[in-house]
Amino acid sequence: MATFVLVPGADGRAWGWHRLVPELRARGHEAVTLDLPEDSAADLDAYADAIVAACGDVDRLARPLVLVALSLAGFSAPLACERLRADRLVLLNAMVPLPGETAGEWWDHTGQQAAREAYAREEGRDTAFDVRVDFFHDVPQEITEEAMNSAPSGGAPERVFTQPWPLTAWPDVPTRFLQGAQDRFFPLEFQRRLGKERIGVDVEELPGGHLLALSRPRELAQALVRDV
Repeated sequence: MATFVLVPGADGRAWGWHRLVPELRARGHEAVTLDLPEDSAADLDAYADAIVAACGDVDRLARPLVLVALSLAGFSAPLACERLRADRLVLLNAMVPLPGETAGEWWDHTGQQAAREAYAREEGRDTAFDVRVDFFHDVPQEITEEAMNSAPSGGAPERVFTQPWPLTAWPDVPTRFLQGAQDRFFPLEFQRRLGKERIGVDVEELPGGHLLALSRPRELAQALVRDV
C-alpha cells in the first residue's frame, strides 16, 4: 500500500483529482488531496507548507509516499520532498524548473508558446489559446461542464510566479515523468526535451491530454501504481 499526495496545478483545487482518487483506492492505495492557498501573499514556500500540512502526521502514512505534481506543481512539490521524506516524485504533464528560475520566466526560457502553437498548426487547429480546446479536449463533456460551472478558482497568486525556485538542485528522490501524448498545452516532444535537458529523466508516454486525472483516471492510476 502506498500513499499518493496529489498536488494540483495552477487551478489549485483538489477537485481536479476526484476521478483518480477512487481508482487509486480501488487498487489498495491511499490518496491525499488539497486545495492550495489563494491568499495574495502565498508563494511557493506557502504551497510547500500546504502540501506538508495536508499530510498530517507523516509517520502514520502508508509507504512508499509518492508526491504527484501536476503542471505548475512541478515548482512546488519538489520543495516538500525532504520535509515529507518522500520516497518518490512523479511529474505529471509538469513544468520542470531550474534553480533560481521563476515560474513566470519558465515560459520564455523553455519556448512553451512556440511549442504549443507549432503543435496546434500540426493538428490543423487555431493557435489562439482556448481553455476548452487546450485543456479539456479529451475530458468527458459532463466533467468539463462541471468544471466550467463551478465556482472559479482565483488561480495561482502572483508571488508563485515571481519567486525564484529556491532549491539549488533537483531533490534527491527517484523521479518519474508521466506525460500525455496528446497534451496540447505542453506538447510531448517539448516535454521530452525538457525532461532530458533539465533533470535527465525520460518521459513515460500515456494516452490523453493535459488533464489526465479527469480524462483517463483509470489509465493514470495504473501507471502510478505500477512501480509501488
